[in-house]
Amino acid sequence: MRFSKGVASCNQSMSAPSAEDLAALFTKPYGAPAPSEAQWREFYCDDVHFTDPTQEKHGIKAYLTAQENLINRCDDVMLMPADVAISGNVAFIEWTMGLKIKNVEFVYPGTSRLRFNKDGLINDHRDYFDFVGPTFGPVPLLGQFVRWMYGRFVA
Repeated sequence: MRFSKGVASCNQSMSAPSAEDLAALFTKPYGAPAPSEAQWREFYCDDVHFTDPTQEKHGIKAYLTAQENLINRCDDVMLMPADVAISGNVAFIEWTMGLKIKNVEFVYPGTSRLRFNKDGLINDHRDYFDFVGPTFGPVPLLGQFVRWMYGRFVA
């Protein structure tokens, strides 16, 4: 899955992975296994910083634990990329994440912003997505309130 770059010397920087490599990493159909720790480590540096609407993690071990916790909380998880754009040491990936929990599917469209270090590894990963609407929108009564609140802010 990883881009083939060879080994960089001390004075040579490795470039970021290709759009195809990132799309492959961000692809997990329902029923398929999540990337292994070794696969994550091919792309992420040891001191990666990760932020999404629900958490902030520092270091590869904390990032891996967050990914494992998500998988363990759900009956199944899906991640499908739509578009990948790379410019210099920054990449954006538009995706759809699905979480199946107790026979209910929650779908979150979102985007990841990835920054790469001089070795071509991800050192900063930030996810942008609406957590509240897809999570609480389908819940009776609470969903009505969420939709009302969204209407108040958008209208």
